[in-house]
Amino acid sequence: MKINTLHYITTNPAAAELACQGGVRWVQLRVKNQPYATWKQLALDTQAVARRYGATLLINDNPRLAQEIGADGVHVGAADMPPAEAREMLGAKFIIGGTANTFADVQRLVAAGVDYVGLGPFRFTRTKEKLSPILGLAGYAEILHQCRAAGLTVPIIGIGGIVLADVGALRATGLHGIAVSGSIGQAENPVAAARFFMNELAAGTAV
Repeated sequence: MKINTLHYITTNPAAAELACQGGVRWVQLRVKNQPYATWKQLALDTQAVARRYGATLLINDNPRLAQEIGADGVHVGAADMPPAEAREMLGAKFIIGGTANTFADVQRLVAAGVDYVGLGPFRFTRTKEKLSPILGLAGYAEILHQCRAAGLTVPIIGIGGIVLADVGALRATGLHGIAVSGSIGQAENPVAAARFFMNELAAGTAV
């Protein structure tokens, strides 16, 4: 299973469309505090965008909805359905990602059978409520070192306030890739911003 190096997190299909025009091929839909019917419609509309571009679609925090619409997978946070329970519900073919802040979190998620780990936050971000302790480059370097020493090979994605200028240094820590939201969605030209991230990730040694 190929886990992309650029994950785009969005709340709506229009933003997903622009990101996909810029080359994004992995979209995570994150919806909060909305009725189920509204969430489902946003998911279906975003799924239509993803299918047009051959992009992978994950639903954040809602394995049942992911199963209902036939999304490609789900991302579960620390306070959401346990990954092992999501796997039991969804089966082997669905992609399941989990959120980590420490090496112990990574170990727990690997044991639960996730396909990738979103590790963060890199720096402060307003995108997420109840932010975990900031990791910074040193935090990533230490956790990635611990993963290598323990023989853990799960793809790890950096997340949290990442901007284009961070990509090179983050890649150097050994991260598989990065997840971004505002750096593309709130850019003056989201299509160009997505393209810049794609080019930057492709520029150096493959991650």
